[in-house]
Amino acid sequence: MKKIHLHLVSDSTGGTLNSLLNACLAQFEGIEANEHLWNLIRNERQLQKVIEGIKENPGPVLLTMVDEEMAKKLKKECRKLKVPITPILQPVIEGLSEYLGIESQAVPGLQHVLDEEYFARMDAMDFTLNHDDGQKTSETLTQADVILVGVSRTSKTPTSIYLANRGIKTANVPMVPNIDLPDAVYNLTKPLFIGLTASPDRLVEIRKNRLAQLGETKLTDYLDINKVEEEVRDARKLYSKMKWPVIDVTRRSVEETSAEILFLLARRREKELG
Repeated sequence: MKKIHLHLVSDSTGGTLNSLLNACLAQFEGIEANEHLWNLIRNERQLQKVIEGIKENPGPVLLTMVDEEMAKKLKKECRKLKVPITPILQPVIEGLSEYLGIESQAVPGLQHVLDEEYFARMDAMDFTLNHDDGQKTSETLTQADVILVGVSRTSKTPTSIYLANRGIKTANVPMVPNIDLPDAVYNLTKPLFIGLTASPDRLVEIRKNRLAQLGETKLTDYLDINKVEEEVRDARKLYSKMKWPVIDVTRRSVEETSAEILFLLARRREKELG
């Protein structure tokens, strides 16, 4: 295991850098990264602390900073320390600026301004939390953009939360053996319904782990492979009957599942607009 120091320097929250770093590190095996997050760096005094931190623990630097003068100073210091520095936003902003013929505003944190899009995301998150696991199915479900349906442990809740963070009002409805689904599931036409499924073996494994965390060890139909296979078959029959898109989450991360749903939602909206 090779250990390295990585410095994430941002004039905003550092969320963009963190996501990018995780995506990049996933491509390397045997690396243990000690991440140093330096966020909201917006003046010379703060920048000097960053430089001192890099001197103390030398390692590659990833940078998202729109103030060119501060970025230049950090690059100069990194060259002296002989550590690589990669500005993430600069080539994208420069390319867009050249194409549009417009200079960027160079104002830190504009993506986090409390604008209409921000409040839409907060509204979507509130809606999603209030419509998790079959809640309020007869009241405001018509307001949903997406409704996820699936048997237990098909990642309905985490997928809903991820979509809500993208501004998508998402509800999820569990399929429970011997319990009828709400009438709304059969009658609503506005939301995009998505059927989630997974292999029975994988579902049993996840369910066992979940029950173990809760201190439950008793074997029930919930863990019976034959019963779980029946659950999955019944779910697929419903999806086919309702003509809903189906996503198998067996080997998909929440991010991958959500990306597929966002694609399907975009296609649907395009058709609605003609």
